[in-house]
Amino acid sequence: MIIKVIRAKILIIVTLAILAMVAGGIAVISQPWNKVDCCGFDFGKPSYDIDVASTGPYIRWVDFTPTYGILKKTLEMDVKSQTSDSGVKLDWIELLAYLGAKYGGEYSCYKESDLTALVKKLNDGQKIEDLTADMKYYNYYHEAYTAVLAEFVGHYRVEVPLEDGTTEWRERYGLKVFSPVAKGYYYSDYDDFGAGRSYGYRRRHLGHDLMGGVGTPIVAIESGVVEELGWNQYGGWRIGIRSFDTKRYYYYAHLRKNRPYHADVKIGATVKAGDVIGYMGRTGYSVKENVNNIKQTHLHLGLQLIFDESQKEGNNEIWIDVYPLTKLLLSNKSAVAKDENKEYNRLYGYEELKRK
Repeated sequence: MIIKVIRAKILIIVTLAILAMVAGGIAVISQPWNKVDCCGFDFGKPSYDIDVASTGPYIRWVDFTPTYGILKKTLEMDVKSQTSDSGVKLDWIELLAYLGAKYGGEYSCYKESDLTALVKKLNDGQKIEDLTADMKYYNYYHEAYTAVLAEFVGHYRVEVPLEDGTTEWRERYGLKVFSPVAKGYYYSDYDDFGAGRSYGYRRRHLGHDLMGGVGTPIVAIESGVVEELGWNQYGGWRIGIRSFDTKRYYYYAHLRKNRPYHADVKIGATVKAGDVIGYMGRTGYSVKENVNNIKQTHLHLGLQLIFDESQKEGNNEIWIDVYPLTKLLLSNKSAVAKDENKEYNRLYGYEELKRK
């Protein structure tokens, strides 16, 4: 009798173990990853269906997930290599695309040793094309990250103030885009991308809010063409600026009541990175124009990626989380001053240069 009970218990234990293994197997199979790696899975493929996202003549979806720390590190590596007289010239977009392909965009698995090892191989003479030849999704990440960062770094000329009160033009290489909030003005924020919104209908917050004071000068992050201007019941007074390569659409919303824009900002006008384009406010959430219905003064900043014009408006829009980018841009803020017309303008000249 005792033997039968023991056998029965063993059978139950074995059965439960098998069921657990099957369930675990199903759980693993249901994931988009295919083998164990640093965090338990091979992050060579992202959590969304990249095959669908990248199928066809243009990319259909992007999750831009590099952290601020990774962006800062790869940017520093790029700038240091480009401004050095010796060594291999590194490209931060290539470094980021390599990491994206390695982790499937899951940067919680990031190890600095992976980046260090990649840079060492490149400095030893190996080519990025060879190092990524077996990475199925490298090209996807490179195109996606290029769409975000193509004009962030490069050569430019900037007017620099001197101790004697004069200025001189200097050529530089580095970050050539600006924080959306002018130098000398401050804001508070947190990563609110994807948070719930209920005005009009329930939806995700597809932007980033920077809380500050009414009238804070807002500057263009990147050079481009003013594509949208005027009232929107959700965004209030807003500006839409399209990058010259047409891949990025910057959306600045909830601008100041009565005088939301800089006088030079008009549909079709060209703006330079760092130019004042408008002023922070709290307009919006109203069908009627010029109404302050937003409780807290802030700038709503959005960045849309456009690989095909069919993605500009509708159900196929791609908006990315810009929180880590705004942290990166804090290192480059545009100095401004108020003129006799109470309009704010940039203090120092700026010119982008062609890639060398």
